[in-house]
Amino acid sequence: MLDPRIYRAALIPVLFALIVAAFSLSDRPRPIGTTLEPDAFSASRAEADLDAWAGDYPARRAGDSGDAALGARLARDFRAMGSYQVSTPSFEAETADGKRRLTTVIARQVGQPGPGLVVVAHRDALGRGARAELSGTAAMLELARVVRGGRLKRTVTFVSTSGGSAGLGGARDLAQRLPGRPGAVLVLGDLAGSTVRRPFVAGWSTGDGVGSLQLRRTVEAAVRKEAGTNPGGARATSQWARLAFPVTVGEQGPLVAADLPAALLSVSGERPPPADDPIVRSDPPRMQPFGRAALRTLTALDNTPTLGPGSSSHALVTLRKVLPVWAVRLLVAALLLAPALVAVDGFARVRRRHEAVVPWVWWIVAGAAPVALALAFAWLLGVTGLLPATPPEPVAAGAIPIGSAGTVALAAIGLVAVLGWIALRPALLRRAGVRTGGFRGEGAGAALLVTWCALAAVLWVRNPYAAALLVPGAHALLAVIAPEVRLRRGLAVGLVVVAAAPFLLVDLSIAGQLGLSPADFGWFCLLLVAGGVIGPLGWAIWSLVLACLVAALLVALRSRPSVAPKETPEITVRGPVSYAGPGSLGGTESALRR
Repeated sequence: MLDPRIYRAALIPVLFALIVAAFSLSDRPRPIGTTLEPDAFSASRAEADLDAWAGDYPARRAGDSGDAALGARLARDFRAMGSYQVSTPSFEAETADGKRRLTTVIARQVGQPGPGLVVVAHRDALGRGARAELSGTAAMLELARVVRGGRLKRTVTFVSTSGGSAGLGGARDLAQRLPGRPGAVLVLGDLAGSTVRRPFVAGWSTGDGVGSLQLRRTVEAAVRKEAGTNPGGARATSQWARLAFPVTVGEQGPLVAADLPAALLSVSGERPPPADDPIVRSDPPRMQPFGRAALRTLTALDNTPTLGPGSSSHALVTLRKVLPVWAVRLLVAALLLAPALVAVDGFARVRRRHEAVVPWVWWIVAGAAPVALALAFAWLLGVTGLLPATPPEPVAAGAIPIGSAGTVALAAIGLVAVLGWIALRPALLRRAGVRTGGFRGEGAGAALLVTWCALAAVLWVRNPYAAALLVPGAHALLAVIAPEVRLRRGLAVGLVVVAAAPFLLVDLSIAGQLGLSPADFGWFCLLLVAGGVIGPLGWAIWSLVLACLVAALLVALRSRPSVAPKETPEITVRGPVSYAGPGSLGGTESALRR
């Protein structure tokens, strides 16, 4: 069924792609520096503001009275400085408590024409007090005091958002509300808490790509200079996982998704600190070096015309070099070429033998249908408001607890999947004229390979990092389904595990980066579906991938007895009585003479 010569010949482009990728590596953009010292930043004034706010407004859930009162107080403080144009637009957004009316405080100081600078911090919190989470807002107000009166040449805008604790409603609205295209957006998170998680600078997106690398390097250089510590960075494997499945709980996410150059600065990483996390008030207090790092970043950005080309990209940073996305796409295409060509050739061979293939494709589709139906039901629960809350952006662990309503929803979703398997799957199989038995035969193997390679091609067009997760399976499944390859059952099952391993590793990587336990990760994924973060195309693709893995496992578990070599029978009779062919009577005289 499968021609190994086609497979070997199609591996040659992989070497070419590797060479091209090696030569495509480029240097990282240099960080933007400044010689001006950020001495004007006062951590003591920022901490005084922080203590006053936390005492007056201990409860600040998004959209409640404490959140609104603190927003009004910030607006008054900005107006009192004299040089800012202050506005307070309101809008409705989904939060951890459902849909609420949120208010954004925008203070704008007009400077020279051109792209301006934006500083963002959210003021809401899920827990009472939450001083560490509020420290970004305190640092932002201190930065506004320092740069007022035209100290920066560019237009600078300070924004206090709400909804940052869950749902990122303020950042989503701000991405559409900002006038023009800013030169850079600096998002301030926890700058004073005791919880330390590296990397301190994050640029992950809730859409495709990652934030401006030059902006992130500029912020990292400022942290090294002022805090005297390594801000950390994501490994290549972690970057690949986040680029394959772009999710983040930081406020920079919606801004980067809107193609704005944004980066988050936070000592607790992109995850929010615990509500009871104490403020580090040692000498100097933690807010001092990180607040100075933020001021140094603004000063550096103010002294450069603009950032490098592209506010966001899909580039991968590895070995202190940048691998462009087109090189990743070329490499993934080369790795998928061999199994794709073998799958097409195998499909043609099977069809020439008049083996059915399309019905087995329907078998896979019917296996994916119950999963897709359950995901669609989860989305319907979110649309109708039957789930506790379904923000349109990822939320941090514990932001929206499962509770009794979530438990009932999970049970209902599982019941829908079971009913789909019992009722929908057999109906689809009968309509396609496929028996409901096992997945076997050369036609079934060809259907599995063609479906897997087709899914990889669709993902390759949309996201080459996600398509790369199907590469090990595309090669491993060739040996699993080939009838001429006799594998032991354990080895065949091991190859199916190899096909599924990339998805498991990516899930573990994302869960580790976001601090999600296995139960939290399942609830996290359900909220992504219910909130519409993962759309119908995602339901269909990943349901089909799961169905393909199940089909491959059935093939691997099937008994595959070894075939004994045929023995050549000993020839004892050479003719009806004896051999009477040429030369049977001895050589002729003419032949003997020769």
